[in-house]
Amino acid sequence: MRIVGLTGGISSGKSTVSNLFKAHDIPVVDADLVARDVLKKGTGGWKKVVSAFGQGILQPDGEVDRPKLGQIVFSNPEKRQLLNRLLAPYISSGIFWAILKLWLKGFKVIVLDVPLLFEAKMDRWTKPIIVVWVDPETQLQRLMSRDRTSEDDARNRINAQMSLDIKRTKADIVIDNTGSQEDLKEKFKSVLFEVAKPLTWTEFWLSRQGASSALVSIIIGVLLFRKVYNSDSKL
Repeated sequence: MRIVGLTGGISSGKSTVSNLFKAHDIPVVDADLVARDVLKKGTGGWKKVVSAFGQGILQPDGEVDRPKLGQIVFSNPEKRQLLNRLLAPYISSGIFWAILKLWLKGFKVIVLDVPLLFEAKMDRWTKPIIVVWVDPETQLQRLMSRDRTSEDDARNRINAQMSLDIKRTKADIVIDNTGSQEDLKEKFKSVLFEVAKPLTWTEFWLSRQGASSALVSIIIGVLLFRKVYNSDSKL
């Protein structure tokens, strides 16, 4: 199984690339969606976060007010690290089960979409690693335009993440998304070709098909050994 790492920064266009993979029938495990699930009312993650940040982060229906929580952690590095520590075990577990389900369904290639791929050390499990990059000024302007936020707030949210310039040095594939949507789609074609190429032998043996083949080979080997052993025993 090939697990492709996809990351970027806020307003870099990572979600657009993620959707392009889905449109080409390559399944995506989205860490943001997993994070939403582990923060739902009554879950273990919800209880941990409410205990740490107080009832003030809750909506009237008891669900976490995500924008309010975001404002708290984006402006305070210590609280952001606390939130990451609290949710990391639940998110990691959710990602593992999502990957396992796709493995059991027989998918040979999946994309792991994680904004904090490097920070969470998940890059060690993915190959190749794709970083969607834009220059800092483009990133700032896109974020301000998208969320209709102030420049200070936008900068706080961008600075809360590892810089895209650092991330691109850790990537196997860099998608420069400073151009138009059409430019991005054109660049994606070559990325898709690289991602969808035949599995290496190592990746094949980690796939469900490879594991099944290995199991069958072991069973046949055991049966042949028993047959030979029994024949020799009668001599």
